[in-house]
Amino acid sequence: MSVIVVLLLAVVAVWFSRVHTLNRRVGSFHCALGRTAQGPWSLGVAQYGTDRLYWWRYRSLRARPHTRWQRVGLAVLERTDWHAGQVVVTCRPGAETEPVHLLMSAEAYAGLTSWIEATPSRVGSVI
Repeated sequence: MSVIVVLLLAVVAVWFSRVHTLNRRVGSFHCALGRTAQGPWSLGVAQYGTDRLYWWRYRSLRARPHTRWQRVGLAVLERTDWHAGQVVVTCRPGAETEPVHLLMSAEAYAGLTSWIEATPSRVGSVI
């Protein structure tokens, strides 16, 4: 019985450590991923990378991101005001045909659009 309690406490401690680390990364923000623009929502955290947007699910112990989207070709199709300062952003992630629905704060949306617009026009070119 005590072994099960210790293992359970260890799993909970690892999960809290993972969530704390994800939330403190540079360029990270709270972001939920939805199947549709109305949900259901899977809570998580997103992080800007150099050439990708990474998304981690909160209810997971995975060290790697659950989903990655290429920066080049990522386009915002629609922005819908939700409630309490939240917005639903529908994006087209490059060559994929299925849109991605993200729920985030208005401030995070401003950061996302700035990050997308700041994409170098000639990625990989040598001057």
